[in-house]
This record gives sequence, C-alpha cells and structure tokens, in this order.
Amino acid sequence: MNRDSEEVFQPTARYTPRPWPPRWQASRIIEVLEPIVGEERQSRIKGVLEARLQSVVVLMDSPHDPHNGAAVMRSADAFGVQEVHVVPRQDAFLASNLVARGAERWVDVIEHPSAQAAASALAKRGFELVATHPEGELLPDDLASLPKVALVLGNERDGISEELTQSAGRSVRVPMVGFVESLNVSVSAAILLHAATRGRPGDLDPNNYEALYAQGLMRSVKRASDILRATLD
Repeated sequence: MNRDSEEVFQPTARYTPRPWPPRWQASRIIEVLEPIVGEERQSRIKGVLEARLQSVVVLMDSPHDPHNGAAVMRSADAFGVQEVHVVPRQDAFLASNLVARGAERWVDVIEHPSAQAAASALAKRGFELVATHPEGELLPDDLASLPKVALVLGNERDGISEELTQSAGRSVRVPMVGFVESLNVSVSAAILLHAATRGRPGDLDPNNYEALYAQGLMRSVKRASDILRATLD
C-alpha cells in the first residue's frame, strides 16, 4: 500500500506490502510496463479496479482455520472488497493458497495488535463496525445502506471477542429456516459481502488505484522485476 494510504491507519498495524521496493514509484512502474501489456489485459485490470471498494472492509477476529481465512479473502476479492483487517490472538493469520486461488495477491491484509487498535483505526476512517450474530437486528440487505461498513467476523471456536462486540454499533444476522443455528464463518462472509457491496460504485482513491494498477501490470509481465530493476535502479 502506498505511503499516502498508510498514514490513514494506526501506525502499529502491519500491511501487505506491494511487490516492489519502496524506492520505486507506482507511476514509473506503469510508465515502464504499460507499453508491454496488451490492451485487453489493461482493460481487464482497469475494469476490476473501477469496481473496487474501500467503503466495505472485513475485520476478522482471531481467525484460526487457514482455509476459512483464505475463503474470506477469496470472497472479498470476488465482491470487490480491497481490505481484510485481522486481529490475531494466539495464532498468526494464515491463508491457504489452494483455497484463496490468488486472492491473496490482490487483497490488502492489515493486521492490528489488538481489538481496540483495530476498532479505533476503522472508526477514525468513518467505518461503522457491524458484528455478525445469530440474533442481529440488521438483515443482510441493510448493509448496502451503510456508507462505510466494517463487517466483523468471529473466531470459528470462540466467536467475536467481548471487546469487539462492544465496539460494534450494530449486528447483522443471516436468516435461516433450517435446524442449524449458524453457518461456517466463510459462508456467512460471502453472503454478507454480497449484500453489503450490491449496488455500490467503485470508490478507490487515486493513490490506491494507481498502486493496484501498477501491481496488476507487474503480475502480467514475465520477469517484470528484472525489467524494472534495469530501468528504475
């Protein structure tokens, strides 16, 4: 993530780095690589980024199963959500590459040292934290009307921590009519992200758009790093 975007977050958070040295600028990467990438691929990348969202994020509270973490990342990418925030407890955040299917290369993972730090960082950016709960007062379709929503997902075994539960202004439920009382966390995430993102226009800020476009070009050119090193260093 570029420096302008990082300054918005808590300084104690850890981010997924962009796949290039800090000394390289996204604008220069684009200048070098864009002529090498075909127009069809350029249009594909731009089309995805124009629909990308910063007004919807996911906050995972101490995810335990790497398959669930990867599935949530995959859903985030599928529905145009750029950021997945994580509060690790005892276990570090892991995501299975086999399940993520490349989503880990396109979604920003932002780790926070505590639930309080995560809630504070998101609140400062104007997000309303909405916790998933079997008896939540909101329905999935209600999420689309919230200007900026952070969907809080609990740990597979322990649910959402008390600290994050108190920080969440409201809660949302997935209506069910069967005998089961809950869904797997990744399934709930997919249902709720689909509802939260429906009808929202892409809202990436220019700096993020440029950085992600540069990243897309790098992923599209063989030995892009070698080409850039020869040109930019």
